[in-house]
Amino acid sequence: MKIKTKLRLGFSLLFIIILILGALSAYYLNKLSAEAKLVLKDNYETLEYTRLMLYELDKSDFGSALNNFERQLIKQESNLTEPGEQVLTAKVRHHLEQLKATTDTLNIAKHQQQIRASLNKIMDLNLKAIIFKNELANKTAHSANLFLIFWGGICLLITFSFIVNFPGYIANPIKLLTEGIKEIEAKNYNKRLSFTSKDEFGELAQAFNSMAQKLHDFENSNLAKILFEKKRIEAIINSMNDGVIGLDEHQHILFVNPVALKLFGLNENDLVGKFAPDVALKNDLLKNLLNNHVNHELKIYADAKESYFKKEALNILVPQSNLYPEKNIDYAFTNIGSVYILKNITAFHELDEAKTNFIATISHELKTPISSIKMSTQLLKNKQMGDLNPEQNDLIESIQDDTHRLLKITSELLNMAQLESGHIQLNILPASPIEILDYAIQATKTQAEQKQIKFEINYSDIVSKVLADKEKTAWVITNLIANAIRYSHEQSVINVKMLETTKEVKIIIEDQGQGIAPQYLDKIFERYFRVPGTQKEGTGLGLAISKDFIEAQGGNISVDSEFGVGSVFTLTLVKSFS
Repeated sequence: MKIKTKLRLGFSLLFIIILILGALSAYYLNKLSAEAKLVLKDNYETLEYTRLMLYELDKSDFGSALNNFERQLIKQESNLTEPGEQVLTAKVRHHLEQLKATTDTLNIAKHQQQIRASLNKIMDLNLKAIIFKNELANKTAHSANLFLIFWGGICLLITFSFIVNFPGYIANPIKLLTEGIKEIEAKNYNKRLSFTSKDEFGELAQAFNSMAQKLHDFENSNLAKILFEKKRIEAIINSMNDGVIGLDEHQHILFVNPVALKLFGLNENDLVGKFAPDVALKNDLLKNLLNNHVNHELKIYADAKESYFKKEALNILVPQSNLYPEKNIDYAFTNIGSVYILKNITAFHELDEAKTNFIATISHELKTPISSIKMSTQLLKNKQMGDLNPEQNDLIESIQDDTHRLLKITSELLNMAQLESGHIQLNILPASPIEILDYAIQATKTQAEQKQIKFEINYSDIVSKVLADKEKTAWVITNLIANAIRYSHEQSVINVKMLETTKEVKIIIEDQGQGIAPQYLDKIFERYFRVPGTQKEGTGLGLAISKDFIEAQGGNISVDSEFGVGSVFTLTLVKSFS
């Protein structure tokens, strides 16, 4: 039977019960009303007629009241309802006729007495009828009360049973179905529902069980595949030459490959499943990994030698629409963990060191013959060695320019190699920034005059000393001013300013040249980089070496440029408080 049919039958039963109670109540109310109406219509009217006739009969002048008496008698004759009432009423009529026919005083009194007696008997008869009918109405009311109580109790029990059992019949299967769905949500695919009914709930239970079975089969069929993929991923991670460690969103360690275990100096049981910050308290390497502010290379003693590693942190982000498909989320992501990778860059360090040594050796070896070539060209130009024709003089000038450029390149390469190897010696002492700046301006004055470029210098007469290598810092500022002159237009102005703050002294060099395109600003201090399209000479090492010199002294160098307007280089040096 369908649930809809059961609901219709249940509510139909309640409707029938209401109809039965209503019909019974209406029946007994009509019955009581009819009985009360009989009492009022029949007996009460007879009593009223009789009373009025006695009232007329008792008058002293009955002759004048005879007509009124007869009118009441006629009404009584049409309201004969009780057994014997007709005979008594007929006697009244008979004696009334006799009374009308006689004139004898004694006969008149006799007939009046007989009429009064008959009327009293009629009144007694109707009073007894009223009492009888009242008792009958009481019995009817009592019977109706008992009957209604009986049927009301039965209807109450039926209704109460319906109220108690019928909601459970609907709600209990829904509750069991809800619990089953929660079990499926918790991936308990062994959950089954057992409904004995053959209605929609039974069909729903069968569909639920079929779905759970299919999910169970799907889970089991994919479990082996998932385990295989897991083992393959573990094999790939374990075969990597880099150290790998994975954490969940609560920073508990999920996996560590053998390379990472070797670097940490711990075994797998000491790491997997542990809270990473707790382990980091006793392991400096893990502490550096978890510290987001540590981005420099890590030097670790591994494989019986010092090795270099670079840290990479990857956050595992999953779209929330995958985690919460019931929510309409398109572009929100949830972090479900992180992976830290220690890339072994020792080989690159060794290659870089070999490159640095090679550059230093080549630069050193080339410097001597280049200097000899430069000295030889100077001797050739000496008139004591003989006069040169114009063509020879041009060749000597060209050789000198190339020699000067080669000598500058080898010097910069040598400086760079010394910086990379850490062999360069910086003599950092308190120095006057005004003296350093004046020296750089004087060194580039001739170059500026050739292009008719003027300096606008703005700084206080008294500036605090800075901690710097005077020679190297002067070289850096000279290089910056020389670049400003080289890339400025003729007859332009170069602004040189010096600002002092609480802890620093800033030297600002602003030119009015062509500027640097935005896409090249972050590369301007890289080695061997030159802005594409420029026709000026240069090695691409000057700014890189300048940055290394200044940062080695604890300072900083930066650039701000607007293409087509000019560039602003800012050199920051640390103040000396001694």
